[in-house]
Amino acid sequence: MTSPQVDNTSESPSGKTSEEGYERGLGSRQVQMIAIGGAIGVGLFMGAGANIAKAGPSIILMYALAGVVIFFIMRALGELLLYRPVSGSFAEYAREFLGPFFGYVTGWTYWLMWIVTGMAELTAAAIYIHFWFPAIPQWVSALVFLVVLFGVNLISVKIFGEVEFWFSMVKVTAIIGMIVIGLGVLTLGFSDAGETATTGNLWQHGGIFPNGIGSSLMTLQGVMFAYLAVELVGVTAGESENPEKTLPKAINTLPWRIIVFYVGALTVILAVVKWTEFSEGESPFVHAFAKIGIPLGAGIVNFVVLTAALSSCNSGMYSTGRMLRDLSANNEAPKVLGKLNSRRTPAFGIAASVALMGIGVVLNYIVPEKAFLYVTSVATAAGIWTWMMILVSHIKYRSAVVAGRLPASSFPAPGGSALSWVALVFLSFVTCLIAYDSEARVSLYVGAIWAVCLAGGWALLKRRNPELAATGARDRRDPEGPHEPEYAKVSD
Repeated sequence: MTSPQVDNTSESPSGKTSEEGYERGLGSRQVQMIAIGGAIGVGLFMGAGANIAKAGPSIILMYALAGVVIFFIMRALGELLLYRPVSGSFAEYAREFLGPFFGYVTGWTYWLMWIVTGMAELTAAAIYIHFWFPAIPQWVSALVFLVVLFGVNLISVKIFGEVEFWFSMVKVTAIIGMIVIGLGVLTLGFSDAGETATTGNLWQHGGIFPNGIGSSLMTLQGVMFAYLAVELVGVTAGESENPEKTLPKAINTLPWRIIVFYVGALTVILAVVKWTEFSEGESPFVHAFAKIGIPLGAGIVNFVVLTAALSSCNSGMYSTGRMLRDLSANNEAPKVLGKLNSRRTPAFGIAASVALMGIGVVLNYIVPEKAFLYVTSVATAAGIWTWMMILVSHIKYRSAVVAGRLPASSFPAPGGSALSWVALVFLSFVTCLIAYDSEARVSLYVGAIWAVCLAGGWALLKRRNPELAATGARDRRDPEGPHEPEYAKVSD
């Protein structure tokens, strides 16, 4: 096979390119904040409201449980990344260890995940704009944000990284500020919430599991949506200046991010405000600030959660463009989607993805009250498939290392493949919960239609290129870029 065509009319602005032709324009500072921002999205800022209403204080335990499993997944991914750091990593690993068909399915499914996640973030952003400007229709706000972020992603990876850095900085600062203010309310008793704020709110009002353990477990599907994008750090591998140093650091700090931004923030919020006061469709952060009574507090937090939504949509555009280029390089997508522009960004792939994200604008016009629920359930199902492929690929890789067929990674996952099996069982359980939930079940119907489309697409690809199904991991180098040794392949 041949690598995708690359427009090399100008040099990379940084002077450094990856073997895939990308500019290595993401520094350690940006990769770290992208990793942090990936763990803080609209699933926490907005989705947590509905989860709190269903599970009460036990939602803290659900986020902690899911966070542990996410760490297992990320360490498995980290081991693969240091074995072979490439952009489009999930599809490449599935292609190498499970076969071309699984690489094809994983690449397109991860692309779908970000398309529908982008729709969810546009929906959330439009809802947040309603906080200040209720007269503006949701679809108008969604369309404006879509166009602006499209422009940001076309310029260069450095601009993307810088915008994402500051988006993440806003989110981190806001959550830390919320925790500090909440602790002040609990210890000093100031503000309007001071009289009712107490740690007793965590077990009073019906107990830790006020609606039963079953109701709490049913929130896991929504909780897992909150963690979507945490794996985005793997997509940055091909554009990181020093992936061997920055990626392990970004992954190893994940437990602290989960403890502070999820467990810590929700614990403080639910101690300050009774869980019974939260409802679906409202950010618990906005409600908590309004309850505390800080002047402009609710408006400030609304700005923060708007930033979180735009950050995730921005990341979605970035990742979909790279994934389409990976698919194009393997003859699994139109060749035009594999082209880089003069700034070494996959402009055609990004443009195609943004066009489909525009469906989210239509949903906001047709069913604004249900748009967020529909797209988040589909995104969660697609994300679970991606995580499963990471885990299965990791298990196969470890088996190849033990057999002496492949070199060991410099960043081995603790517990080896055993913890990957644990994470697989957990993700299978969450999938069963999705099937049980009458509202979320729509994602499985969409998944069945998606599977039929993928199967049809694969059959067409094999007819056009009979050698496709027999092709394993391939050399992904830019033909005019730096030439490095071919990637190792698993022996038959």
